[in-house]
Amino acid sequence: MSVAWTELPPEIIETISKRLTIYADYLRFRCISRTFLSSIPKTPLHLPPQLPCLILSHQSFFDLSTQKTHLFNHPLPSHNRTRFCGSSHGWLVILDQTPQILLFNPITRVTLFLPPINTFSNVLSFDYSNIGREYSVRNPNGQLAYFDLKEMCNDFIRKIVLSSSPSQNDEFTAFAIVGCNDSNNLAFCKKGYNSWILLSEQEIYHFWEDVVYHNGLFYAVNKGGTIAVCDVEVPRVSIIRTTAPVEFYGDIFYTVFSGEELLLVTRILEQDFSDAGDMFVYRTARFEVFKMDWNLMTWNKIETLGDKALFVGGNSSVCFSANDFVGCCADCIYFTDDYSESNHDDVCGKHDFGIFRLRDRTVDPLLPSDSRNAFFRLGCPLPVWISPNPY
Repeated sequence: MSVAWTELPPEIIETISKRLTIYADYLRFRCISRTFLSSIPKTPLHLPPQLPCLILSHQSFFDLSTQKTHLFNHPLPSHNRTRFCGSSHGWLVILDQTPQILLFNPITRVTLFLPPINTFSNVLSFDYSNIGREYSVRNPNGQLAYFDLKEMCNDFIRKIVLSSSPSQNDEFTAFAIVGCNDSNNLAFCKKGYNSWILLSEQEIYHFWEDVVYHNGLFYAVNKGGTIAVCDVEVPRVSIIRTTAPVEFYGDIFYTVFSGEELLLVTRILEQDFSDAGDMFVYRTARFEVFKMDWNLMTWNKIETLGDKALFVGGNSSVCFSANDFVGCCADCIYFTDDYSESNHDDVCGKHDFGIFRLRDRTVDPLLPSDSRNAFFRLGCPLPVWISPNPY
């Protein structure tokens, strides 16, 4: 006997829903009828990490699977000159020109706060009335420097990553690369902390480029290929000095785990004229990918990612199997602009993002030509990848 979809027992409907792995499919399935709506939980707890979408502004995002730009039903929290300084497990890390550090989930609309910028131990003072020199900061070399609100928003925190989703794990850790000028520090905080804890060795100067979380540890890298393995439970930092091939160079570095393999991605920029032809801007020319050989402590260049796709930029770098998602291409690096706040690129209204194909080493546009830059507004944060997380 055949049974109409609307007449299926609730327990069968729920069983089918648990086989769906794409959040958009889950929502569509739940909306088939009132019976489906009442039989399926609003929040799916079984979903694996979702394919990232690109946050273009406070009001819009680009969906890779549909190749369409959408508007948010409710705009993201906005403030003049806000900045996204991280994206992990479906949560955005948002800064503005105040000491506040905000965590925000665009799907659930939940907002949390991390300890503010002035609670880092190397931030000696903060005073709104001291206009243009609101912050005094001790550099790793012990010297005192002064920064205004904009400088601290744009430059003091390079990136913040989370160990897990704050809504799923009360013991989540936020990990930050912080500092200005020639070197920086590593710091962390946990839920309930009132301030950030610095981890870096004060007598050794590094400029950490990126950090990623894996199996209870944070891994930070610098442009020399040096790795800092950080255990926040102790807390302890283990510095691992590595060797690298001659072609190991780049302007921006990212680190990401592909399964149990630690990868380091180098981004090479080149100068170009702006569309108006009146100033120099930077564009991504290519990427190189290296894999860590833990036996020899050597970075080895690799020529292909196989069926994997990497997503890099202001987000916590992530790796996906392209075969698991519609609209995702294998052996590609999906990149977005995470540097033009410090040069003239964003002033020109253009952002440096695209798809780098390792096989033929070409860069393809990420957005359709009719929507490229259409949603960007002066003062909006730089675009950032985020994996939708409904819980």
